[in-house]
Amino acid sequence: MVTNIAAASYTLAAVAYLVLGVLLLTSWRGRLHGMVLPIACLLSVLWAAALAYQASHDFALSLVTDILEIARNAGWSAFLITLLGLNRDGFFNGRMNPAMSIIVALYVGCVIATFYAHGNLGIFPAHTSDYTNSIITSVAMALLGMILVEQLYRNTPVKQRWGIKFACLGIGGVFAYDFYLYSDALLLRHVNPEIWAARGIVNAFVVPLIAVSAARNPQWSVGITVSRRILFYSAALFGAAAYLLAMAAAGYYLRFFGGSWGTVMQVSFLFGAVVLLMAVLFSGTLRSWLRVFISKHFFSYNYDYREEWLHFTRTLSESGHGLGERVIQALAQLVESPGGSVWIARDSGNFEHVTHWNMPSATGMEPVASSFCQFLEHREWVIDLQEYRTSPEKYSAITLPPWLLAISKAWLVVPLIQHRKLFGFVVLAQPRSKVKLNWEVSDLLKVAGNQAASYLAQHEAANALMVARQFESFNRMSTFVVHDLKNLVSQLSLLLSNAEKHKQNPEFQQDMVETVYLSVQKMKRLLEKLSGSDSAETPAPLSIARLLQEAVKSKSIAEPKPVLEVQDSNLTVYANSTRLERVVGHLIQNAIEATPREGQVRIRLQREQDFAIIEIKDTGHGMSEEFIREKLFKPFVSTKSAGMGIGVFESREYVSELGGKLEVTSRESDGTVFRILLPLCQNVQALNAATVK
Repeated sequence: MVTNIAAASYTLAAVAYLVLGVLLLTSWRGRLHGMVLPIACLLSVLWAAALAYQASHDFALSLVTDILEIARNAGWSAFLITLLGLNRDGFFNGRMNPAMSIIVALYVGCVIATFYAHGNLGIFPAHTSDYTNSIITSVAMALLGMILVEQLYRNTPVKQRWGIKFACLGIGGVFAYDFYLYSDALLLRHVNPEIWAARGIVNAFVVPLIAVSAARNPQWSVGITVSRRILFYSAALFGAAAYLLAMAAAGYYLRFFGGSWGTVMQVSFLFGAVVLLMAVLFSGTLRSWLRVFISKHFFSYNYDYREEWLHFTRTLSESGHGLGERVIQALAQLVESPGGSVWIARDSGNFEHVTHWNMPSATGMEPVASSFCQFLEHREWVIDLQEYRTSPEKYSAITLPPWLLAISKAWLVVPLIQHRKLFGFVVLAQPRSKVKLNWEVSDLLKVAGNQAASYLAQHEAANALMVARQFESFNRMSTFVVHDLKNLVSQLSLLLSNAEKHKQNPEFQQDMVETVYLSVQKMKRLLEKLSGSDSAETPAPLSIARLLQEAVKSKSIAEPKPVLEVQDSNLTVYANSTRLERVVGHLIQNAIEATPREGQVRIRLQREQDFAIIEIKDTGHGMSEEFIREKLFKPFVSTKSAGMGIGVFESREYVSELGGKLEVTSRESDGTVFRILLPLCQNVQALNAATVK
């Protein structure tokens, strides 16, 4: 009977020390003394477990249990020594103080005496019937422990004894009970079985006292943490294993008592049990409950912030759903919510519903100036709708929108703050398992909401920029079209102004017909371009002399009349005739407009090495170096009252596109020279062939 009591007593002690050791390893952080305390607990676990095993088999003392008892006492003594600071003079460099030397010598002597008592050293004779030396060493270790506890309490300042008094009481109680046990054994020449059996219960009773002091001194633990994910899967695996064992036992009894139906009932029951287990394991509600339970009962904080933030960022960045849905998922997973909806501020002055996930779509709109939105913006609080229904005074008695109260299973309203302005808000559904909205959950949701707001704001800005670029492209095309039309109108206006003066001149009549014809052709090509036809944009080999002749001919009615000089008429370039003619025509038109009637505009075509050179020279008012450098090639800048400021810019862009170069030299009151350098056609074709190869 005593043997069974002893086994249960020491088993209880082993479990108590194991729980304390696990808590120390996972819940608190610490330095050197924090490393010694869990080690002392684990040594106590081994000692109590060995004694429990011994009690259930044989009550006689053994060498293993004696050595483990010495190790346990050494562990607790080392913890007390660390708190006292006796080792800070050089425990690891060989310069121990006298007190440390005595303590180390005592424990070395205890180990030698134990081996001597059991006759296992090999150099001493065996004395298995004499345990006097072993008991004396146990008394000495108990006395040392009580002395260390007394010194620790005495040397601790009065104001700090609050943190260590329960540890001193617990550890001192363990050593005091050992002193009582072995003093009695030393007097009576045998160990009292009842006192020895109660020893395990006494050790189990002191564990809560040590735990209280450890909670008051968080530095008493090592810096080791157990991953929440590992603990989650371990708990799930342990629960599944226990469930399967219970079902296997139930199946065995069904088979045993089921008679001829036993095997059928057993197989059916086990199959149903496995199916039920799979359904439970794949249940989101159960996984949510287990995560919340582990965070609440095994960790000091509800979240592993590193893992949560990585998961949050990964959810926002992944593809497959719209950003609004990803924002809901990222926020919902923080509080085990299955869904939600997003509202974002619009130009209409209202917060409008944009998307939802696993939640019915809501149609409500909320004005930006409403008390609800102003509360979210100024307080930046997460609103608990359930708490609002019971205690509305906590939220400054704001009035919630009727459409929000009408949403079924709505739980939290998370503000999305961007630069201290309310960008939007998210309504989350009730969680799968109960989650209390405390300060930690609220702060995490607010920070996550700010991060989500930056993602949404960037997405909205990107969409607005895309629309703006589309309008910019449209406006750019319209600008060039208007520019071409302006040139045609200017040319026809000039023709009309000269018609009254030269209408009887046959040469002028012929030039007028040709000018009108060319203008019509240009307008047709412009319409083809606007209609989306790509044929006009296709480059091809082009005779540059013929193009210049047509361009000069179209300007022949102007004054001064441009003069063309072709030095080499066989030059061919690879370009689009319409665009290149527009470039040359624009530069000739600029030269004409900048030159007085008595001046000159000359166009020359010549060859320099592998380039065709088009030189347009006028004797007009010219341009300053500053204007050429800073304004000439800048779009939408013009010195003309009706100018668009894009002609020279477009000319340089297209010439560069052809692989050429547009140069300009000018002096004020001394005219301007534009030089267009274009690669000859054979060089372009050779270059293209080399690129293909």
